[in-house]
Amino acid sequence: MSAAAQLRIAALAADRGVHRAFGWLHLHELRLRQWQLQLLAVPAPPFAEHARATWFFERFGELGLRDAAIDAEGNVLGCLPGIDGADTERVVLLSAHLDTVFPAGTPCTPVEDGSRILCPGACDNGAGLTALLGLAAALQVSGLAPPCTLLFCANVGEEGEGDLRGMKHLFAPPGLPGSLLHGKRVAAAIALEGAGEATVVDRALGSRRFRVTVTGPGGHSWADAGRLNPIFALSEALAAVSRLALPSAPRTTLHCGTIRGGTSINSIPEDTSATLDLRSVSEDQLRRSAEDIHATLHAAVASHNARSPAQQPLRLAVESIGDRPAAALATDSPLFDSLRAVDRHLGIATEPRIGSTDANLPLSLGVPALAIGSGGVGGGIHTLAEWYDPTGRELALRRVLLLLLDACFAAVHS
Repeated sequence: MSAAAQLRIAALAADRGVHRAFGWLHLHELRLRQWQLQLLAVPAPPFAEHARATWFFERFGELGLRDAAIDAEGNVLGCLPGIDGADTERVVLLSAHLDTVFPAGTPCTPVEDGSRILCPGACDNGAGLTALLGLAAALQVSGLAPPCTLLFCANVGEEGEGDLRGMKHLFAPPGLPGSLLHGKRVAAAIALEGAGEATVVDRALGSRRFRVTVTGPGGHSWADAGRLNPIFALSEALAAVSRLALPSAPRTTLHCGTIRGGTSINSIPEDTSATLDLRSVSEDQLRRSAEDIHATLHAAVASHNARSPAQQPLRLAVESIGDRPAAALATDSPLFDSLRAVDRHLGIATEPRIGSTDANLPLSLGVPALAIGSGGVGGGIHTLAEWYDPTGRELALRRVLLLLLDACFAAVHS
C-alpha cells in the first residue's frame, strides 16, 4: 500500500461530507432494514427480475439519482454526477445483482427472527442490494461531489445460467446495441455481493457451461430391442469425461449438475441431456479443458455407434450455455492500493478471495474491479433456509464508501 493512498484515505475520512454520509448510515439502519424486507418480498427469479427492477427504479427516483432508467436488458441505472468540470466520459460503477437462484413460485415473504431476516435471497443478494440503496442515500445527503460520475446499477443475470448477461450488456462494445452508458468509459467497478466486512473477491473464477444432448430414433424396449440407446451412450460419454486429468495448478474442476431424458421405463428414449460446469482460475486452461471435453464426448458417442453399425447412429450436440471469463486484479492496481489503505484506516484485515461474480466481466476487459461484502453475516446461501443478520453492517458500508470515493480520485488521475 502506498503512502499516497494512506494520506488520501485519511483526508477523505476527515472530510465533513464523508462524516455526514457516515452519520446517515449510522442513524438509518432501520431504513436499511425496511428496504431489505421490501425488496426481498418482490420475486426476482432467473430471467424474470423485472418486478424487482421496477421497485428499484422507483427507489432510485426517490433518492434523486440522475437519469434513472431501466435499460434494454433489465438493468436499473442511476447517476450521481461529479463535481462541475469533472471528466464526464469516465464513471465509477457500483453495482449489486437483482436476481436470485430460486425459480418462479418460490415463497419469498421475509420473516424476522430477532436481528435475523429469514428469506430465500436474504443474503445473496439482499445484503448487496440494500447496501446499494444505503450508499446512494448517504452520498446524496452528504453534499459530496465526487471527482467523477458515480453510476449505480441494480443488474440482472448474475446467478446460474444468467451468465452475467446484465454486465455483458452494460459493457457492450461500441457499435453494438448497448447500455445507457452511451459510450462513457467505466474506469473502475465495485460489485456489492452478500455479507462480510473483510471479504473481497479480487480473482475471477472463470467457467464454461455446456448442455450435452444425445438423440436417436427411440422405440419400444422389447419390440425395438437392439436400437441404440441415448442414455447408455451419454452415460459412457460422461464416464469418459469424468476420467479426464485436470490440473491442480492452475486449479480446474469439472462437475455434472443435471441429467435428464427418457419417457418411460419401457421406452428407448429419443433424447437425453446433461449439463457440465467447467471452472478454472486460468482462461487458457478453460479453453484447453473445454477442447478436451468436446473431443472426449464426440469420441465416446462415435465409439458407441461403431459397436452397432447396422443401427441408425445416435447424434451428439454440445451447446454452450455459459461463459464466464477468468481474470484477476493486479496486486499493484490503484484500486487494490485504495482498498488496502481503506482497510488499514478502518482496522480491517483484508480477506482476498477467488469467486465468480459480476466483477468477472470488467476484469476480463482490463477494467479494475472487485466484488466486496456488504457487512453483517449470513448463512444457508442458495437454500430455502437462507438468512441474513445485518448487525454491524455499518463498518462494511463505510469501507465501500471510502473505496468508492478514492476510486473516483484514481479514475480522474490515471
